[in-house]
Amino acid sequence: MTINAEVPVAATGGGPVAAEQGVGGSTSATDLVLPLVAVGGVGILAGYGYVRRTRRARTRTTPGVVSPHPPVTPLPVLERQAGAALVQADDCVRTSRDELSFAEARFGATAVEPFVRALREAERELSAAFAIRLRYDAGVPEEEAARRHALAGIVGRCAEAGRRLDAEAPGFDQLRALEREMAEAQGVAEERFRELAGRTGTVEATLAELTTRYPATATASVVGYGEQAKDRLVFATTHLNQCRQAADLGETGRAIRDLRAAEGAISQADTFLNGIERLADALTAAADLIPAALTGAEAETARAAAQADELRSHLTHTDTVLAAVRGELTAGEYDPLDALRRIVRAVRALGGGRDGVLGAAARLTARHDVAATDDFVTTHRGAVAADARTLLAEAQRLLGTDPGAADEPALKSRELAEQDVRVHGNPHAGTTGLMSGTSGAVLGGILLEETPDGGPPLSFGGPETRARRAPHLRTD
Repeated sequence: MTINAEVPVAATGGGPVAAEQGVGGSTSATDLVLPLVAVGGVGILAGYGYVRRTRRARTRTTPGVVSPHPPVTPLPVLERQAGAALVQADDCVRTSRDELSFAEARFGATAVEPFVRALREAERELSAAFAIRLRYDAGVPEEEAARRHALAGIVGRCAEAGRRLDAEAPGFDQLRALEREMAEAQGVAEERFRELAGRTGTVEATLAELTTRYPATATASVVGYGEQAKDRLVFATTHLNQCRQAADLGETGRAIRDLRAAEGAISQADTFLNGIERLADALTAAADLIPAALTGAEAETARAAAQADELRSHLTHTDTVLAAVRGELTAGEYDPLDALRRIVRAVRALGGGRDGVLGAAARLTARHDVAATDDFVTTHRGAVAADARTLLAEAQRLLGTDPGAADEPALKSRELAEQDVRVHGNPHAGTTGLMSGTSGAVLGGILLEETPDGGPPLSFGGPETRARRAPHLRTD
C-alpha cells in the first residue's frame, strides 16, 4: 500500500489488500492500524540493529569485520617488548652454554657437535639482534615506520635464536638420557664440585693478597666473589644430596630437577672463582707491561708533536696522563690495569696505539674488562636488563676488530648491569622457609622466579623448552 496525508489508497495489482477490497468493497482507517504499527516496529528494530552492528564494528574486532581504525601499538611498548625478547634470548643462550659443558664432559666434543652448532647459530642471531638494538639506540633509523620495523627485526631475530635451541632440546635430552644415566651425570657434577671446593680457599687467599698489594679500585670488580662462590656451592651441595635421595627413591623427575639446579650453581661458582684468578693474572701482566707501554706512548707523542696543530690539545692531555702514571709508579701503590687503560686511551686520542706494545696493552685491558663484565652478567642475569647486555655484545664484537675501542662499552655495560642489580634487589630478602642459596640462584638465573622455592631449574633450549623440568612436567 501507499500512504499519504489524507486517506488510505489501495495499492494496485494483486495481493492480500487488493483481495480484501474485492470482497468487502472498501478498507477502513481502523483496518490499517495494525499494519502501520507493524511497519513502524520493523523500521525501529532495523535501525537499532544497524546502530549496534556499526558500534560493534568500530569498538572490537569480530570474524569477518575489519575495524576502519585498527589500534597502533605505542612505540615505547614495542621497545619494551624488544628489550624483553633480547633478555630472554640471551638467558637461553647462556643457560644452554652452561649445560652443554656438562654434556661435553660426559660424552666428549664429537657427541655434542650438533648442539654446539645450534648454539653458535643462536648466538649469531642474537648478535644481529643486539646490533639492530645498538643502532636503534643511536637513532638509526629515524622514521617511525622504519623504527617499528627495526624493533620487529629484533624480536624476529630473538625468536629465531630461541627456535634453533628449542629444535635441538629433544635431541639433547636423548644424548644426556638423565632418566637412565643419572648416576653418571651426577658423578660428573660431583667431580666438578669437589674441584671447585678445593680451589675456593686458594682463590680467597689470592684475593686477600691482591687487596693488600693494590688499592681498592684494582679489586672492586670481584668484591664479594669469594662469598658468592661459596653461596653457590652450598646451594649445589643441597641439591646434589637431594638428587641422590630422589634417585634412590625412584623419583626420577625430582632427581633431574635437583641435578640441573646443582649444575647451574656449580657453573656460576666456577665463574666467580675464575674471575678472581683472571684479575690476578691481568694485574700482574699489566704491571709488567706498563714500562714498555710508557716508552711506546712517548714515541707516539713525539710523532704527533711533529704533525698538525689540531693535535696540540690531545698532546697536552697525553703528557698529563703519562706524567700521572709515572708518579703512581714512583709512589708505589697503584692500579696497573687502570694505569694501562689510561695510557692506551691517551695515545688513541693521538691516532696511534693500535700496534706494537700499545696494541698489546689495548688487547690486555679490553679482554679483561669484557670478560669481567660477561662474568657479572652471567652470574646476575636474573636482574640485568637489555641495555647492559647490548653494550656487552658490542664490546665483544669490537674485541675481535678493534680491541682499543672495546674497553669503553664493556665498562659502561658493567656500570649499567650493577645499577640493574641494585634496583632489582634481592627478591627473597627476609623470606623464610627457603633453602640456602636460593636467592642467589634466582638472581643468577639458575632458577625461574615463579614459585616460592624459586621455580624450576633452567635447561638447554629456547623459550619453549628451557623450563621443561618444571615439577608439573613429570619424567618419573
